[in-house]
Amino acid sequence: MRINLDGLGLTETPEHVWDAENLLELSLYNNRINNIPDQLFQHTEIKVLNYAGNEIEILPSLIGRLAHLRMLDLGHNRLEQLPKEIGQLSSLDTFLYLSNNRFTSLSSELCNLKSLRYLNVTDNQLRELPAELGNLKSLIELRLYYNKLESLPESLAELSQLRELHVYGNLLTHLPQALGNLAELRILDCNDNQIIELPQSIRGLKKLRKLTLRKNKMTSLPSEIGALDNLIELDLRDNDIHEIPESILNLEHLEKLDLRWNRNLRTASCLTILEQRGCVVYR
Repeated sequence: MRINLDGLGLTETPEHVWDAENLLELSLYNNRINNIPDQLFQHTEIKVLNYAGNEIEILPSLIGRLAHLRMLDLGHNRLEQLPKEIGQLSSLDTFLYLSNNRFTSLSSELCNLKSLRYLNVTDNQLRELPAELGNLKSLIELRLYYNKLESLPESLAELSQLRELHVYGNLLTHLPQALGNLAELRILDCNDNQIIELPQSIRGLKKLRKLTLRKNKMTSLPSEIGALDNLIELDLRDNDIHEIPESILNLEHLEKLDLRWNRNLRTASCLTILEQRGCVVYR
């Protein structure tokens, strides 16, 4: 059975919900509910649970009983921490949304979700990530934008299936050398940080198609940028880049290069050559 009670102004979960047999999906999005009642956890068959857009402050430890849960959306609530039992959700494989809450850190138990493919923890107050992040072996997309992260763990290298990494709007000054191990990465979004330079290991991102580094503190690019064989879009707007390496001519698939608001950028013949190839260069 699927029950949808979205946007009804509810302040609590109606009692009749718990009378349902074989409850597989429950959605209470965009209400004013401030707690998740214990009765929910008697429905161990549930696969999809959506309490996003409410006023929930505590996720009960009984969440660990939902052994068949595949999708969990708790975004836009008032959560500050997760119970360690979150790591018992072995079937949680599709997504976990925790955006727009009040997290300052994530428990290491979260990293036990070895089947999870999509994790969204945007718009929180995260200052660090657990060292065990690399245990999320199935992760395809990781969204961490608008937090207060100053670094990324080296265990990032173990996310061998990761295709999208979104970390814009943080306090990063460097990207880890481990970044180069993300061989499946297609999108890397690092806008609005304080990044000074790119690691040489970036040459390992052979499948990267989009790299955005707008509004950082970079003064140069490593020559290894030319090893990104499949790069289509490179956004370097609003940095302090002085020159572009000739190796950028190796980017045969590049369609868009944004260099606006790099006030000290020297004129380079390689940019003219890129334009002649059909690449749109903004400068």
